[in-house]
Amino acid sequence: MTVLDARALNRATLARQHLLARSDTSAPEAVAHLCGLQAQEPQEPFTGLWSRLSGFRPAQLDDALTGRTVVRTHLMRRTVHLVTADDALAWRARHDTMLRRRVLGTYRRELAGIDLDEVAAAGRAVMADQRPRTMSELVQALEDRWPGPPRRALGELLVAALIPMAQLPPRGLWHRSAGVRNLPMATWLERDIDPLPTDDSDPVGEQLLRRYLAAYGPAAGADLRAWCGLAGLPDAVKTARAREEFVVFRDERGRELLDLPDAPRPHPDTPAPVRFLPAFDNVILGYHDRSRIIDAPHLGLSVAGHRTVLVDGRVTATWTVRDRQLHINSLRPLTAPEQEAVHTEAQDLAAFLDADIEHIRLDTDN
Repeated sequence: MTVLDARALNRATLARQHLLARSDTSAPEAVAHLCGLQAQEPQEPFTGLWSRLSGFRPAQLDDALTGRTVVRTHLMRRTVHLVTADDALAWRARHDTMLRRRVLGTYRRELAGIDLDEVAAAGRAVMADQRPRTMSELVQALEDRWPGPPRRALGELLVAALIPMAQLPPRGLWHRSAGVRNLPMATWLERDIDPLPTDDSDPVGEQLLRRYLAAYGPAAGADLRAWCGLAGLPDAVKTARAREEFVVFRDERGRELLDLPDAPRPHPDTPAPVRFLPAFDNVILGYHDRSRIIDAPHLGLSVAGHRTVLVDGRVTATWTVRDRQLHINSLRPLTAPEQEAVHTEAQDLAAFLDADIEHIRLDTDN
């Protein structure tokens, strides 16, 4: 069985993520291909798409959000994601159990004994007037019936788990600061959420597997679960494998990796350009084993909200904007050509961000 080392996995991942070469695809098509973009921080997806798409303009994503072809909602790992309307409706029911378990896991004591179906029905009744509400407004309408749980716990249960919600614009629009206003997803998109099958099949799980491999590269089942947070995926993997849809590799640790037969797997020596990534980018959070993209000493960066820089395909620096400066802090010494490439890409990023950046500061003392 062919063994793919970390560099081979790295180049396959970069190719699938549009980070080896920028794509000419549209913003909604890119969101679909990437299986969504992590969007807990509302402005971060714009940088993620800029690093992946040729000629990307923020208005393209704004139009997709206001035009309801892309939606903000709680989905993978219970975090807010940008996903296409089609994917949100197709995938949401499969995520219901995971979303409930994660909220209850966080607020187990505060929500002990509460009847989830009763709370969900009451929440839907409040939202039936089709008026967008903040989480606080929704909780306020119900707190006379459920005065015990803290407002935060009851609110997150409602908007992140029990009622499939869309977070409406202007939240998430370019250079806009706006609070979260929620509306049931089916109301906002004017389409019903796809129900789960009544038999034991898992078509969504099988689709997620194929879509994940297309966007993330060769991966193990544990990587798929780490990305989406769903249980029950081994059965979907087993069913799909029985159809002989995949090729099988191993990584250097001996883990079995699945992949799509015709998906790109560039030569490990393929040059990789410098890329600036937003906080919580897919390419870092999308795996259980992140060694293909980030070194072990820096794994904490992937969950701490640091914006990162890829040099030769690996996380090599962090970046931030403050005091009208784009600050770049390297995690290892950079060669002169690497410094030049980082600075060139940083200049383009500064122009894109349109944040009155007057100076680029590259700290290479590490």
